[in-house]
Amino acid sequence: MANERLRGAIVESGMTLDQVADRLGVSAKTVERWVNEPKRQPYRRYKYATASLLRREVSYLWPEERTSAEVTEAGNAELVQLYPHRSVVPNRLWPQLYAGATRHFDVLVYSGFWLTEDAEFHQVVKEKSADGLRIRFMLGDPDSAAVAVRGEDEGIDGAMASKIRNALVNYSSLFRLPGVEFRLHSTTLYNSIYRADDAMLANGHLYGVGAYMAPVLHLQRVPGGELFDAYAESVERIWEGARPISSPTNLRGSGA
Repeated sequence: MANERLRGAIVESGMTLDQVADRLGVSAKTVERWVNEPKRQPYRRYKYATASLLRREVSYLWPEERTSAEVTEAGNAELVQLYPHRSVVPNRLWPQLYAGATRHFDVLVYSGFWLTEDAEFHQVVKEKSADGLRIRFMLGDPDSAAVAVRGEDEGIDGAMASKIRNALVNYSSLFRLPGVEFRLHSTTLYNSIYRADDAMLANGHLYGVGAYMAPVLHLQRVPGGELFDAYAESVERIWEGARPISSPTNLRGSGA
């Protein structure tokens, strides 16, 4: 049975299948399948893009999907606390967050230099390593264009690359720990992300100011929520594209 709601919405919009496909960046054949083969449903991002284009609720076009109000409500439930900037986050929150990790321990930053000087955090890393937990550090490649641009954005220019190198040196003792992995990325980061299992601190990046002056979202994954997972998926994409290193000074070496 065809998706008559989707077909009707397209007809009422006055657009052809080709025009809808062009606006969504897919083929007309793909849109035709969405209409005629309901089991061939689009990815969620295309569902929301289609609903926005046709000015319909996602749950109207695909009744099994939740309404935007339901998605928003779940997202609000994921927000534990909003801090106006990182400098007002309680210092002990970071090691406390990771102390509870049993499945995921991820640090995604450009330098995250301030955290490298936290003795309690270092101790937590050592304890979790001893427990057999996989620990992933992702820092910016100091020689990458993305790091250079971020340095310019913050008004510190080459100091950003220097902070990354200093941070890696501060982590020297962690390189030798079992389960601890370091990778360098050349990604344009919009957030520094600190994940421990189903809890997370996401520190936004704002143009012209350091991350310590940018907001921090304290998130907790809840059933039906999408906010936490969106950040977590970003971490995975960056990890996959990042380059392993085995030494804090030999940044061209491989951790493989």
